[in-house]
Amino acid sequence: MMPIRRRSATASYQEELEKSNGKPPQPRICCLISLSAMFWVLILTFHFSAFSSPPIIGPDQPSGKHQFVLEESSMQNIPKFDNQNIQKPQEEPENPLLQVHSIPPQDKVPQPKPVNNLQEPDSSENQVNHQNTSGTETEPQPSQSTDQTPPVTQDTPKKAPKNFALEKVLRMAENQSDPCGGRYIYVHNLPSRFNDDMLRECKRLSLWTNMCKFMSNDGLGPPLDNSGGVFSDTGWYATNQFAVDVIFSNRMKQYDCLTNDSSIAAAIFVPFYAGFDIARYLWGYNISMRDAASLDLVNWLEKRPEWKVMGGKDHFLVAGRITWDFRRLTENEMDWGNKLLFLPAARNMSMLVVESSPWNANDFGIPYPTYFHPRVDADVFIWQERMRKLDRQWLFSFAGAPRPDNPKSIRGQIIDQCRKSSVCKLLECDFGESKCHSPSSIMKMFQSSLFCLQPQGDSYTRRSAFDSMLAGCIPVFFHPGSAYVQYTWHLPKNYTRYSVFLPENDVRNGNASIEERLRQYSPLMVKQMREEVINLIPNLIYADPRSKLETLKDAFDVAVDAVINRVAKIRRDMVEGREDKDFIEENSWKYALLDEGEGTVGSHEWDPFFSKPKDGIPDTGNSASAEAAKNSWKSEQRSQKF
Repeated sequence: MMPIRRRSATASYQEELEKSNGKPPQPRICCLISLSAMFWVLILTFHFSAFSSPPIIGPDQPSGKHQFVLEESSMQNIPKFDNQNIQKPQEEPENPLLQVHSIPPQDKVPQPKPVNNLQEPDSSENQVNHQNTSGTETEPQPSQSTDQTPPVTQDTPKKAPKNFALEKVLRMAENQSDPCGGRYIYVHNLPSRFNDDMLRECKRLSLWTNMCKFMSNDGLGPPLDNSGGVFSDTGWYATNQFAVDVIFSNRMKQYDCLTNDSSIAAAIFVPFYAGFDIARYLWGYNISMRDAASLDLVNWLEKRPEWKVMGGKDHFLVAGRITWDFRRLTENEMDWGNKLLFLPAARNMSMLVVESSPWNANDFGIPYPTYFHPRVDADVFIWQERMRKLDRQWLFSFAGAPRPDNPKSIRGQIIDQCRKSSVCKLLECDFGESKCHSPSSIMKMFQSSLFCLQPQGDSYTRRSAFDSMLAGCIPVFFHPGSAYVQYTWHLPKNYTRYSVFLPENDVRNGNASIEERLRQYSPLMVKQMREEVINLIPNLIYADPRSKLETLKDAFDVAVDAVINRVAKIRRDMVEGREDKDFIEENSWKYALLDEGEGTVGSHEWDPFFSKPKDGIPDTGNSASAEAAKNSWKSEQRSQKF
């Protein structure tokens, strides 16, 4: 039996080494470690892959984080608009408030602003934004959210526009696609007691004459007979010089940019017949009766939402009388007129009168009505050409009556000089029958004269100035208040282009011969000045309210454009917070003479004509003008005799 031998460790190792091709076997522990490492790698890979990649969502669905921010900010920022005021962002995509380019982290989202600082709705609403800029208490609007909004934080930038109702109208003027952009007029629908009822009682409109005949033909009066060939065959009427109230209102009915939406209106017209109202009560009535309609009107207007937008600064009305009929200074029963233009609310409005105050800023002069009211442009062109071709035999002429009760009047000297001159035509006016009261006689004289003398009437102005220019006659003024500071909307500021200025004192003191002064103008200069006057005719007449001129602007159009420009400037100043603290109302006549862009006034060559009375010196300003207003009724009494 062979003995069993124990194998040595060395031999065993060598055998194993041979079986493994010379490579020692890996320990099992290494295998386990490797398997464990691979397992954890797979686990970690799956973990980070699953939790770091975004979920698959629809193209219109925001991610969970962004969705939370939008929902939270939306709940705070979006007001509950009335159906009429729903904002349509696509109409004005340029507004950054309506575009979300990136959403900041939750903790940096700014607090929402009040609803009124959002963009003004673009849709055409009939609601008026009642936000007030003049201190009048306003009512809450349907378009404003009634929910309490968080206060504005310091991080929120301030918006320049403070009243979007005003900004909206300013944007309308920039809309080139709208031919009426910036030109819309809203007309108040006044109760009939403020206008039509006065016409129904037309016999009460004047103490001296029956005004009913002058209310025919929409306020133009009865047609004039042209048997003498002085007028055109059509378009001429016996128009009363104080009929602008009704003529202007009827012309407004033909305005091509009327609107029922006051929120887009460039200006708001108040069709109150202020001139007819005061004419009823100037004689024999106490101040309570004289003021009644004016106070009633203001009370009615101040309750209207349209008034509250600008406190009446976008409102205007027309009165076919001189301003002194509406500027009673005291509550003395003996004082003249009413106090319409001194009422606080009326101070905000623009009042168009045939004669304005040089020292006040809320009234503006517009032309007296003439006898000519064309229906079409051709009527004007034919008349202008006829005035160019006339043979004018008189160097100068004057139609008027002396003023012996007025020591400052130069009419007596003018009449004396005219009587002594062989080149002056005179029509003396006084009580009783006179050719001076006949429209055909007056117009015939003006058509035959190169220059027409226009001294002050009972007040600064007179209708005759416009009748003479209608006839192509160059006006000669003796006081700047008769035209130059009155009708700055309708007449060139360079008065030497169309008129002659001869200061009153030169005539009063006997230092000036009117004939000699006028002979200094050469025939060429006279022709140029006459052409300027003839070219002004369309701007000085009121077209027939039953028709409309196509290419020409009449006195109505010029006045409306001027009102719109004035209101637009006020609106811009309110939006931008500008205020002219250096404005001096007593110098209003000076501001009217400034060129575009000028804002300051200083001493002027006409200061002596408009100097206010000093203490202890009789008032030659308002009270004297009020006295002149009383005297104007004498002139009216005479003028209605034809």
